[in-house]
Amino acid sequence: MIRGTTALITHIGYPTHTFKSPLIYNPYFEQAGIDAVVVPMACRPEHYANLLRAVFTLDNVRGALITMPHKVTTVGLLDSASPAVRIAGACNAVKRVADGTLAGDMFDGEGFVRAMRRKSCQPEGANALVVGCGGVGSAIAAALAGSGAAAISLFDANAETATALAGRLSAHYPKLRVCTGSKDPAGHTVVVNATPLGMNAGDPMPMDVSRIATGSFVGEVVLKAEMTAFLLAAQARGCRIQVGSDMLFEQIPAYLEFFGFPTTTADHLRAVARLGNGS
Repeated sequence: MIRGTTALITHIGYPTHTFKSPLIYNPYFEQAGIDAVVVPMACRPEHYANLLRAVFTLDNVRGALITMPHKVTTVGLLDSASPAVRIAGACNAVKRVADGTLAGDMFDGEGFVRAMRRKSCQPEGANALVVGCGGVGSAIAAALAGSGAAAISLFDANAETATALAGRLSAHYPKLRVCTGSKDPAGHTVVVNATPLGMNAGDPMPMDVSRIATGSFVGEVVLKAEMTAFLLAAQARGCRIQVGSDMLFEQIPAYLEFFGFPTTTADHLRAVARLGNGS
């Protein structure tokens, strides 16, 4: 029930038909008796800067969840940013602080690494490949580096994007081995598809799955399908896999704390979520 006292969290991205967060947060708020709601907002890139500032002129807006394609753009619209935002060059959570300014943080990477750990895959000492260096890929790379990965290979269709991320990682983690320019997964213990490939039927594979070593840990960020063609192929090779929704569920407790709501566990969120089939 939405009423005059309800706190709003805007979920801003484009398009919105793949959004799962409202189907997780809102059942949790209802079950926990929290007077809040997540509202999807479809905003095209050309209107985003104006919308973000306008949204926070509303006193009943508690915060904003930011998703594709706005995570990178958001960084330049903040008044203050967490270290994760500065390293990743992307932001997926914004709130208005006491002085009225906008502060941002980034939880994609934290969610991905927490999900890895729950599957007994430790990032410490890993040799990781991250394909896709936009908002989510940058965040995952930053979280892997911050968690003690030994080496990270970066690839993006835009080579300059990968090079820029490599520079930020090296500046913050001088002992980390960072390379760019190849998406060959051979020799990597952790392999991540951080591209949108897999959202639509017929998408090409993000990399040559036949080159992934058996036993490697393979993660996905696509949410539209639980088991993408990429994950199915990796699983068939004997790899341990992580679906995109694992990253989402593991980061939500951190979001709740950031926005000042009572937090919970990923397991409880899964229990109360109303994702349904095809959502």
